[in-house]
Amino acid sequence: MVVAARSVVGLYRPVLEPLGLTHPQYLVMLALWGASPLSLRELSDTLQLDPPTLSPLLKRLEAAGLVERRRLPEDQRSLAVTLTAAGRQLRAAAEQVPAQVVARLGLDVAELEAVRDGLTAVIAAARAADA
Repeated sequence: MVVAARSVVGLYRPVLEPLGLTHPQYLVMLALWGASPLSLRELSDTLQLDPPTLSPLLKRLEAAGLVERRRLPEDQRSLAVTLTAAGRQLRAAAEQVPAQVVARLGLDVAELEAVRDGLTAVIAAARAADA
C-alpha cells in the first residue's frame, strides 16, 4: 500500500511542479478551493493532518502568496485560512491536474473509481475499528 501511495504521488510531481505546488500543498489547495475560508481545525480534519504537520505547509503557501492566515475576530485562538486572489486564480490551471494524472496512470476511469471505492471502504473500516 505504501509503495502504491508513493508511486502515485510521484506521478503528481511533474504535473504539479509547473504550478509551484507539492502534492501535500495541492491537497491543501483542493480543500480550500472547495470551501474558503476554513479554520485550521477544519482543514486539519478535512485532510486528516495534525496541525503541526499542516502549519509548515500553510506557511509555504502563504509565502508563495496563495493563502492568508488570520486570527478569527470572534476567537483569537482560532486561525482562519483564506485563499488570496492568486490562490483562486491557480485553480483554473489546477483543474487540469486530475486528467493529466489519469493519463499518466494509463488506467481507465472505471478502474480508478473501483480502486477509490475500495480504499474508501478500507479507510471507513479502519476508522470504525479505531473508534
